[in-house]
Amino acid sequence: MSWREYHEATKHTVESLRRAPHTLDWSNMPHPFRHYQGVPVLDLPADPPVPETPALEGVGARSATGGATFLSQLLFYSAAISASKLVPSTGDRYALRVNPSSGNLHPTEFHFLTRGLGEWPDGLYHYRPSAHMVEQRACGRLAMAGSSASIVFILTSIAWREAWKYRDRAYRYCLHDMGHAWQALALAAQAIGYDTFAIGHFPDDEVAQFCRLPDDEWPMLLLELTSAGLPAGSGATVWYGGQANQLSKEIIPYPRIDRIHAATRLSSDDARRGIALAEPAPFGSGAIGLPPPALSTRTFGEVARTRRSALDFLGGTKSISLPQLSAILAASTRPLSADFAGARFIQLYLYVHRVDGLQPGLYRYWPERAELELIQGGDQRVAAAGLSLGQDLAGNACVAFSMIGDLRRAVRAHADRGYRYVHFEAGAIGQRLYLAAEALGLGATGIGAFYDDAVHRYLNLAPEQGQVVYHFAIGYPVPDPRLNA
Repeated sequence: MSWREYHEATKHTVESLRRAPHTLDWSNMPHPFRHYQGVPVLDLPADPPVPETPALEGVGARSATGGATFLSQLLFYSAAISASKLVPSTGDRYALRVNPSSGNLHPTEFHFLTRGLGEWPDGLYHYRPSAHMVEQRACGRLAMAGSSASIVFILTSIAWREAWKYRDRAYRYCLHDMGHAWQALALAAQAIGYDTFAIGHFPDDEVAQFCRLPDDEWPMLLLELTSAGLPAGSGATVWYGGQANQLSKEIIPYPRIDRIHAATRLSSDDARRGIALAEPAPFGSGAIGLPPPALSTRTFGEVARTRRSALDFLGGTKSISLPQLSAILAASTRPLSADFAGARFIQLYLYVHRVDGLQPGLYRYWPERAELELIQGGDQRVAAAGLSLGQDLAGNACVAFSMIGDLRRAVRAHADRGYRYVHFEAGAIGQRLYLAAEALGLGATGIGAFYDDAVHRYLNLAPEQGQVVYHFAIGYPVPDPRLNA
């Protein structure tokens, strides 16, 4: 199956949703946390130091703490549990995390390799967010081919967690969530003084074998801490084994997901051949210059821990300012550090509902000039909600977004692997939009469900101009009484 066949087969239409109704089997819901049984578990210090870096600036002072505290700080502000919600009908509670996820299903797992990290044993670890601890899967010197970094995160995906609810379309959401997790980790590292570099171009099977991953878990992205400046570790490697827990009584197969994942995998020969530099996107003529971005005094640590996905937004007349919108857009277009980020593949279209100083309408954002181009004037609330599967939050927000991915250009540059990269970038932008909105006292939510081709028709996009891959909305969130921070 090619990326094109998968993408076409998983598009939403009114007809496709009517002919394929889906009832959730709650008795077979996948467990939200993976554990490895029978391996050493290492504590991470509770309440690690708060990164005081301004949220909209991002670059912090280098952390001087030891290995355990450093890892605790990095993971607490990128992947840990941040709050819980109450289910009124049952009295049960479920966890929310720092990194967002479609349906709060969290297909992404965080593994990491350390070598020479002060006051921390060399080895391969798996993060256990349910207890803010790490499971030591191996100790001693381990070297991942092609990487000399002292800390390498291996971000993996368990597609079944998403497919349980979203079926064939779930692979798209796994890729979005990988982008969310990538930026959650990268921005947390940046806030405590470390650069990162993401590697999407690696041999899948070799990495899976290196990490001894269970069959239901796939490596998707590697993230190196590139300026840790730490010496290489030493000592023989000892594997602890450990059996991964079974996530549900039955895993329902989704052959389309298996086929698109196979189509986007790389062999060791593919990885050695490297990747082509994608040509830049065509440049448009802007019309409305954006003012200097609004500032925020909130710290990264505060914003990362209080970020939530809004269930809906307050409609009415309350608006955001044009400098706030300028800050949100500036955050979305800062450079991405990755081996596939030589050119950006995502173009933002905005459905502006209530922004002071900007008439309601449909706009295209041109980041090279920090300009907005008016495509169509007039009230966009009904259109934004309707295109987002009738979800009112896209119309009640102050501004909603369509992220248009240049899939053809990505595939020309990276073969079918480019399908992953476009969605990674969309998720990465989504995470930046989340944090920028939170820093400015707003709320946000990602929207993975939309009528694909209806969006293209509304935006007047020809197939060669891109495909919608993600929707997003920002505004004043409706309070959620179920939330326990």
